[in-house]
Amino acid sequence: MKSSQPKLNERAQGWLNFLYQKATTPDDWSENGTPHEWWDKTSTAPMCSFPRFDLQESTYAIGLMADRTPAWREVYSEILDEIAERSITYWAAVDWLTQFGHDPDRENYPEAWKGTLIPEEFWGDYDAPGWTANGIAPWGFHMDPIGADGNLFFKGWLNLTQSLHTYVSGYDKWASPFDLAGAYSSRFEWTQHQLADHLYQQWRNTPMGPHCENTKAWPFCLSAAGLGLMMYDKVFDKNLHSAYFEWLSFTKEKFYGFEKDGSLQWVTMYFDGQKNHHHRTIPTHGLAIAFYAKPQDPEFAELLYRGAIRFLGWDNPSIPISNEFMPDPRMFALGLTISREFDDQLTYERLKDYAEANFEPRQFGLNDSQFGFWFNLGENWPRGQLSALAMCAEVCEPDAWENLFNKPNFSKHLSPSIEGVDFPAVSIDMAYHDDEEGILHLGMLDGDRTKSNQETSFEVYNLPDSSMIKILCNGKDFRDFEIINSSRISLRTDVARKEFKIITGYKISSNELNDLNRKLNQRDDSISRSSSKVQSSSSRIILPTNLISCSCC
Repeated sequence: MKSSQPKLNERAQGWLNFLYQKATTPDDWSENGTPHEWWDKTSTAPMCSFPRFDLQESTYAIGLMADRTPAWREVYSEILDEIAERSITYWAAVDWLTQFGHDPDRENYPEAWKGTLIPEEFWGDYDAPGWTANGIAPWGFHMDPIGADGNLFFKGWLNLTQSLHTYVSGYDKWASPFDLAGAYSSRFEWTQHQLADHLYQQWRNTPMGPHCENTKAWPFCLSAAGLGLMMYDKVFDKNLHSAYFEWLSFTKEKFYGFEKDGSLQWVTMYFDGQKNHHHRTIPTHGLAIAFYAKPQDPEFAELLYRGAIRFLGWDNPSIPISNEFMPDPRMFALGLTISREFDDQLTYERLKDYAEANFEPRQFGLNDSQFGFWFNLGENWPRGQLSALAMCAEVCEPDAWENLFNKPNFSKHLSPSIEGVDFPAVSIDMAYHDDEEGILHLGMLDGDRTKSNQETSFEVYNLPDSSMIKILCNGKDFRDFEIINSSRISLRTDVARKEFKIITGYKISSNELNDLNRKLNQRDDSISRSSSKVQSSSSRIILPTNLISCSCC
């Protein structure tokens, strides 16, 4: 069931606080540095034990939260900008930039990988998943992580991260050239448009899908890459996502095994085109693919999801949920989030109980204002990748993940919004503009409790006429604000729990939409002071052309 009013719960606010600290604290992702220890480069080895997986998976809850409080976007935009900046560094592609040739450690692989991660028939003469093998035949050595024939899991997620940043912030920063770290301290210039087109062309030329590590094409990674192209198309009015559907249509019967009754029997973990080998695994792996497939093909995603949870017995109250045969928490975290997305209350409640008992949810940080899942690992920080996946369930309403990509909220960039919030001293749990009623709803909280009852301020912008607004605070008339210009005010208050209703007079019509579209494209740094620090000088507001003729007008 969906909530009547979109709000961020206490855990979501705590996770946002921690991600903000994590993203905005400087660290060195270059060849000469090392990422801060809170960036997870350990989980789900050997495939995901690289810090870029923490980067990309941290964006998901941010995208969901941004849609939940669409009238307050500045903190989400800054976090996504910092994540996207790290995503083009040396450490973001460290595997491709250091793992040259075949893995010299093949003889020392754990015996447990035999038959599970590595085909038994190739044991001892085959690179493990996660080893990129840059330089092997027939592809040769590629210094450029994007331009390479392989490395799909880098370029696909990079496009998804950049697309989410553009969607949330409204700025097309990545359409301008950026420098990408390459092998041996080289640098390569790309734009997001070049990246997306390159990915599309590679996909169209590879029916089974471009590979990640040399030799291995993963349906899991390709599904994430498809999601990136989907958001890219929505933001820029393109049609590159068609490559995903062509690939899915071609590979459905090859990568998945279904019985006549529809039950899922096996899933291709990866396909080795050089050996024409499908490395099949149990239905559980369908959860990882279902998460990314849900916005793109909901019916197919549900087949994978239902097949996985039936295999695991998660939808059967008579079967205890256990990690006896699946010690890695990743699938449990994914299952928690996807069951919420599918509104599968039985499975969700069972997994929620399991998570409360086993994920070690904990508040921490300044005045316990931060939150994360620690997974009983005895570490200094919440485990990044696993927490990021589990946190989506704290933000996600049923179908929210699907709607993020299928019904993106672009009108938020036109509607009255707020910025200049003194986060994290002040936190926002509700921020949305009712375009039909012309009311901006805000919920303000005493965030990290470092400035309780002290004076604070924030600004409201995109007002049609700032002289005509009326403000209620906790149901009472509120007049402590200053008019900055015809479309912007500054509101002064003290740091405490408060709810504001700002009667803005903004109601959508086609003429207003066209006019505000023009104004937003002309907005400069002097108007958007608090957002300017995360935007490049060449960035501009983007608004898809199809917004001008939306059905609500």
